[in-house]
Amino acid sequence: MNRALILEAVTELKRRKLRTGLTLLGMIFGVAAIVAMLAVGEGSRREALRLVSELGLDNVIVESKAMDPERLKEVRVRSLGLSGADGDAALSVVPGAVSVALKKEIKVDLLVSGENVVEGRAFAVSPGYAEHGALRTTAGRWFTPEDGATLAPVCVVGARLAKSLFGELDAVGQRVKLNHVWLEVVGVLASRSPGKADFEGVKLGLDDERLFVPWESGRARFGFKVIEDEVDSLSVRLDGKASPDNAARVLQRLISERHAGADDTNLIVPMGLYRQNQQTQRIFTIVMSSIAAVSLLVGGIGIMNIMLANVLERRREVGLKRALGARRRDVVEQFLAEALVIAVSGALLGVVLGAVAAYSIAALAGWSVAWSPLSLAVAVLSCVGVGLAFGVFPARQAAALDPIAALRSDG
Repeated sequence: MNRALILEAVTELKRRKLRTGLTLLGMIFGVAAIVAMLAVGEGSRREALRLVSELGLDNVIVESKAMDPERLKEVRVRSLGLSGADGDAALSVVPGAVSVALKKEIKVDLLVSGENVVEGRAFAVSPGYAEHGALRTTAGRWFTPEDGATLAPVCVVGARLAKSLFGELDAVGQRVKLNHVWLEVVGVLASRSPGKADFEGVKLGLDDERLFVPWESGRARFGFKVIEDEVDSLSVRLDGKASPDNAARVLQRLISERHAGADDTNLIVPMGLYRQNQQTQRIFTIVMSSIAAVSLLVGGIGIMNIMLANVLERRREVGLKRALGARRRDVVEQFLAEALVIAVSGALLGVVLGAVAAYSIAALAGWSVAWSPLSLAVAVLSCVGVGLAFGVFPARQAAALDPIAALRSDG
């Protein structure tokens, strides 16, 4: 369609502003629903991927269960609890296992640097914990095997904990006292967005507020109760080819056999949690898509109605054009141009309204929003496609008018 035809369509629609505006509403709301749905859905997907990356998509995790003292004594008759030996066994038995990372929480009685006494949590972890948890340092380094072998009094701190302890000073090289032990800070973790504290019911590590010491140093320098589990959690990392579900089944059987069937651990499969989250998201997307489709359908019917009304009102105009030599194709293009203008205008206004709606939903519900060119293109093309599809019938009706009968009509 040429520019002159579009300008003529705009002029014609301006003559009927109220009718055109009401017709636009259906298209605007339909596109807005699609845009908001896709933006929130994409944001949710990326947020879920970010959150589950803290657990590790290629990991299978075993956690010790929290129990009251009486129940714990009963369980200890059968099982000594989760241990590093379980991790060694998992590494040799679980298909696709390439490494194991251990973690044990240290009870914090005192955490101080200079005159700053702060609250925080401390953990003894094996060197592979950083890779398993996708941790990276922005200053200094992570632990090396030598740190553990020599029981080095070193630690790595989260970004917010480093600021609480040392203010604006460079944390690397500073000393911090954990309970009765002085430790040298050798690294500071990159800050992570706080986001959610849990994902699909599984608690995530708020590593910005944590202090980590090497596994061997933690066991040697800080006391643990004999009745406690040696390990709070162990993470088995798989190669990219292994099936997490299959590995989880093998690991579950292994732990059950080693613990004499005692129900003292929980198994977490991050990939399974991610799939579960995405299944819920797909249901949400289907529901929202249905609502958006109905809204677009209503908008398309509105375009058909206004086009049919225009055909009736402009019968003499159409007849005159046909009498002066206009082809049926020219009449079809004229009315399709008007449908196109309505659809494109509705699509553009719908994109703006959808963006406002998406950010409003995100602000009120605490969800994330993300955009992709594909989602915007889908919304706009859907609107234009519906507009043109519902404009074809009125356009063909206009082109089929008999020129003589049209000139004689009162329209």
